[in-house]
Amino acid sequence: MSSLRHPEFISGSKIVILTKNLDQKRITNNMTEYQEFQERLKMLISKNPQWIVNTLSNIFTMRLLGNKTHGDLAEVGIAEFINQFMYDYKSIHVGKDLFRAKSNEEDIVIINEITKSKLPLSLKAYGHGPLQLSTDKECRLYPYLESFNFLLTEDSTIIHNILLDPIFQNLTYLNVMPLIYDEKAQKCNIMIFDYNKAKVSVAKIEKRVEGKGRTHPVYVFLDDQNRYMFEVRYGGKSANALQRGLWTNTKNAGDYFNSLTNGWITYAHNIDLVKLIALALNSRSESHVQANNILQSDIDSFKYVS
Repeated sequence: MSSLRHPEFISGSKIVILTKNLDQKRITNNMTEYQEFQERLKMLISKNPQWIVNTLSNIFTMRLLGNKTHGDLAEVGIAEFINQFMYDYKSIHVGKDLFRAKSNEEDIVIINEITKSKLPLSLKAYGHGPLQLSTDKECRLYPYLESFNFLLTEDSTIIHNILLDPIFQNLTYLNVMPLIYDEKAQKCNIMIFDYNKAKVSVAKIEKRVEGKGRTHPVYVFLDDQNRYMFEVRYGGKSANALQRGLWTNTKNAGDYFNSLTNGWITYAHNIDLVKLIALALNSRSESHVQANNILQSDIDSFKYVS
């Protein structure tokens, strides 16, 4: 069966939103802004790869402090990377204090210095493999798919109706930036999942109940070559709420990712950074001021190293 094609599904075109609850102009603008930001960041990295290699090396070094530490510090590090190296953007780390008040899944907010528009961005620091793109906080995705009552469908009309529903249309407007790492090989990648590209290629939706290590069923979306693209995980009461929502896999869905780092880059652990943090936690604020000045001076000189 050929891939599903429909004028409203063409990547880059205006998407018809079938709900009054969404602000069409705001969402369309945000997508355009995020795509523009990606292009600017990818160009910057291609011209000065040493900047992002340095930052990502320091971020993934934080795994030496704890398996979850690097994720939170990635938000701080990438926000500062934008402030230091992208002259036409500035970034604000939203912070955990605002978590319960956030309407989106953003970790940082990027501000275009020219247009003054604000772009919420969710950062994901994941190992190479399963990747959560969105948490289904309202538990709508899985129950919606269940309402069709199928184990497998290749019916283009059913697939068309599912992907045009506002529940799935909302997924088009996720601003997610995954920082992917392979710790064993010490390589990393900034990989953006192209949901629009995947969406136009959906040829089959399959409910999988059994599988290695699977406790709850999932709905898997496949292309016309039976290749995995993304999945919706179980959203019932017995499931971990943080595991719900839209997932993909950087190993199995590689054709549907765009790399902002132009492929995998190698990184190295920075043991001196671990020692610096240990000392900083035991030193006085006056020394932190002096250290900040030294670090800023180093960044400024780093910008002009060819």
